[in-house]
Amino acid sequence: MNLFTELSNEPLNVIPYDGTVLYYGKVFTKEQSDFFYDYLFNHIPWEYDEAMIFGKLILTKRKVAWFGEKPFEYTYSKRSKYAKPWTSELLELKQKCEEVSGEAYNSCLLNLYHDGSEGMAYHSDGEKDLKKHGAISSLTFGAERKFLFKHKQTKEKVEIFLENGSVLVMKGTTQDHWLHRLPPTTKVKAPRVNLTFRTIEE
Repeated sequence: MNLFTELSNEPLNVIPYDGTVLYYGKVFTKEQSDFFYDYLFNHIPWEYDEAMIFGKLILTKRKVAWFGEKPFEYTYSKRSKYAKPWTSELLELKQKCEEVSGEAYNSCLLNLYHDGSEGMAYHSDGEKDLKKHGAISSLTFGAERKFLFKHKQTKEKVEIFLENGSVLVMKGTTQDHWLHRLPPTTKVKAPRVNLTFRTIEE
């Protein structure tokens, strides 16, 4: 009897406590990843993200798009978006993330980072529209980027590199206790498309 065959294929939690972050690595082949990257980059109706900072409307360098099974309203940074209907390609990606994670999602926020100069500051996804302690499945196509977690109290940091065609799942109490960010870098010259499948409470 091989004891290793009895072990679960569930990936290890990449944060040490106060939440669950599972990195599944590459779940798409290089050919599949190239296909979806090309589709997403060229056919998604990207728009510059908006944020209200100190009372001023700021447009970010990165672009975003918001899709869902209904025209869900999603509010963050004091700005609201309304979900566009799924495309067949996005539904295929949603199904894959659901199969991998064992979770269900009804919406997706997409991010387009044109190169390493564009990133995201530390934050947690705790908006009132989101399901409390619901899973968020983060899918990467394109450039590999470093991704950081920082505990809100202890300030302990964890870093991971998100590969082309990979899935990372944040769930449980992660958003209560940890911040996450995509740090800018001068080393990355290529774009990255990131899909974050999530659940909006109705």
